[in-house]
Amino acid sequence: MGSLGGWEIVIIIGVLVLLFGAKKLPDMARSVGQSARVFKGEMKGMKSDDEARDAGAAPQAENPAPSSTQGRPDSTN
Repeated sequence: MGSLGGWEIVIIIGVLVLLFGAKKLPDMARSVGQSARVFKGEMKGMKSDDEARDAGAAPQAENPAPSSTQGRPDSTN
């Protein structure tokens, strides 16, 4: 029950042609393809950025975060 057969695809295409017209469908398909390409490129860029960051990162356990009171003057004087 998850796959579309041949007749279902034909009916969906027919409905799309009736709703949007035959002239607008190629433009819509082109814009969807361009959006998918841009999305895929951005995902590859994010993955390569993460890999580069992970490869060059020092272990965090050796560099503990500074204390919140470090560097503040004593107010008891």
